[in-house]
Amino acid sequence: MNAFTSATVILPVLNETYSMRETVRIIEATCAEDVGQYIIMVCERTKPESLAICREIAGELGERASVNFQTLPFVGGAFRDAFDLVQGSHVVMMSSDLETDPALVRTMIHEAKLHPDSVTTASRWIKGGHFVGYNPVKLLANKVFQMMFSLLYGTTLTDLTYAYRIFPTSLVRRIRWVELKHPFFLETALKPLRLGVPIREIPAVWKARTEGESVNPFMANFIYFKIALRTRFCDESHIVRASAIMEAVPSSGG
Repeated sequence: MNAFTSATVILPVLNETYSMRETVRIIEATCAEDVGQYIIMVCERTKPESLAICREIAGELGERASVNFQTLPFVGGAFRDAFDLVQGSHVVMMSSDLETDPALVRTMIHEAKLHPDSVTTASRWIKGGHFVGYNPVKLLANKVFQMMFSLLYGTTLTDLTYAYRIFPTSLVRRIRWVELKHPFFLETALKPLRLGVPIREIPAVWKARTEGESVNPFMANFIYFKIALRTRFCDESHIVRASAIMEAVPSSGG
């Protein structure tokens, strides 16, 4: 039983400034009492003005926030590094560009309190969710991708690639993550599914970022099929970290 005690929010930052500050402001205004830790991930490509904002925010939040330089490359690597730093019972994966509505963190935490052993994920496709400022061609392709992935995994989930979720911390540390780039976001849905972890959806409104540029080119979406197929047909032992497998094996000592 993964009882909820506090949430850790992971925020990777590359070129965000005012959107990063607004993200934290909204979370603090709506559910500060339940967020015990902010892990801000930066890299050598993070813009100086963005890094300055991150350090300002960390200074304002004191011990509740830290700015960390990632060691693994790319956005998936940032989250994987951050997973090792989590102190809360549950961890929120989101962006700092306002494409993941920070007002939903409160709802995610509420769901984690009610269903602490489940993953709660945002969906732009269920009733109450939608897209604002999304390219129509990409929107159609996104829908097709979601349907194909859901069919492959025999699930009714509607938005497996959206990188906005809350997990039990024990789960993200149990799983053997392999992706480093944007397919990591799909991996964070598929591997819990393979392990039989319940995943619940809440509606979300996606709005196009208003600063910086996306670093996820459209054609990269086709790479998602590699992790989808590999995870679907691999043995469960390839999904769980070796240390987790060893902990599950009964001791032969007398």
